Amino acid sequence: MSNFAYYIVCAALTLIVLTGIYLMSKVKTALFGNLLGAGALMLAVAITIIRNPGNLSIVLICLLAASIFGLIWSSKVKMIEMPETVALLNGIGGLASAIIGGIEFLTCTGEAFSLATAMLAVVIGTITFTGSLIAAGKLSKKIDSAPRSFKGHLTVSIILVSLMILSIVFPTIGKFSYTALFIGIVASAIFGTLFAFAVGGADMPITISLLNSLSGVAGSIAGMAVYNILLVAIGGIVGASGLLLTQIMCRSMNRSLADILLGKTTVSNSESSVPEHVTKIENSEKFDKNNSTEVLMTIRDAKNIIIVPGYGMALSQAQFLIKELYDVLTSSKVTVRFAIHPVAGRMPGHMNVLLCEADIDYEDLYELDDINEDFEKCDLAIVIGANDVINPAARDATDTPIYGMPILNVDLAKNIIICNYDLKPGYAGVENPIYSRPSGVSILLGDAKESITKLIDILKNPES
Repeated sequence: MSNFAYYIVCAALTLIVLTGIYLMSKVKTALFGNLLGAGALMLAVAITIIRNPGNLSIVLICLLAASIFGLIWSSKVKMIEMPETVALLNGIGGLASAIIGGIEFLTCTGEAFSLATAMLAVVIGTITFTGSLIAAGKLSKKIDSAPRSFKGHLTVSIILVSLMILSIVFPTIGKFSYTALFIGIVASAIFGTLFAFAVGGADMPITISLLNSLSGVAGSIAGMAVYNILLVAIGGIVGASGLLLTQIMCRSMNRSLADILLGKTTVSNSESSVPEHVTKIENSEKFDKNNSTEVLMTIRDAKNIIIVPGYGMALSQAQFLIKELYDVLTSSKVTVRFAIHPVAGRMPGHMNVLLCEADIDYEDLYELDDINEDFEKCDLAIVIGANDVINPAARDATDTPIYGMPILNVDLAKNIIICNYDLKPGYAGVENPIYSRPSGVSILLGDAKESITKLIDILKNPES
């Protein structure tokens, strides 16, 4: 294949990937867009092998082994494990880029550009790999999800970044090449580990998005090191889209990306975080308003219902019961919609994935901006395992860490049924004044599955 033909094919495949991403933004074409992008990437691998055959038998054996492993792994992964699976896949992508960069660094003839890009791929790829491993451990609860940092965390981070920069610069001037490679790998591995440990569970959606972006950046830089224009283009698309999503999610949580990377947590003492005008909950038992008659009257008379899922739904794996509740309500000619906060759960699109797994029509899932004005008009809002993303203190409680964060306007609904495990503050440590609203609120405490089962039983057996 001539260079000109190769460049044309690369451009075409890049456009196909971009088209696939565009199609994935629409419900009706999302599946086709995903298949289109995957097909383009398979063709990209095939073209790369044809253009650079090398030891073809070894390449094909590795591809076959990896494909079999991937199929077995994907068949065993449960939907609840999707966040940590995404984190691991990001890490594998970073590791692959680091290996490519390392091999190119060791075999390079001394050209400064190749040395610098190869070392940069090693550094970013290693950060992605170690950070993703820790993130996956936290998401799978093998590692405590609480943020972990130490005195001098910022100083250590600055030192590590300085070492990584030096490890990239020195080889380009012919100094300490092998030492630089070792220092770069160690420093980036420690940095990735520390930054992932410093991130709390509620910041995981942002972290996963950032790691996804870094895996693309590492791949793109590795492509520069080996002069593979296709890898540069596809990696750049992944990196840019991941970074854009990260910025959107940071704004959605009123968080600074720098604060997250440096281990500055939003968690604070709830007693000092709550402003004077917010009613504190001294005795949670009196707010366990699970009287069946009250709940029945609330849900029976509602014709326009908005359901707000949160991380509690994911923990309880209650999406299938929510589907049953959805079916019971819609069979009675009730309009039911789902309000999805962009950072609900532990990865981008977490709630969407779980609800779609339960076969809930994607057309009934609405983003914050598309449904927020409708809470005031709806008859009932049902909250399932969500707290910070519905906390009205974010609007005017200036001395709280969630101030300014966009929230779902659940408090504006005429009636609210809250199915949360308890009445403790959310991750941000701010009490939720909705819990102590004098009227229009019914609260079912405990496991989300049990609470939703109660709602279904009340609807199916109103006389019991």
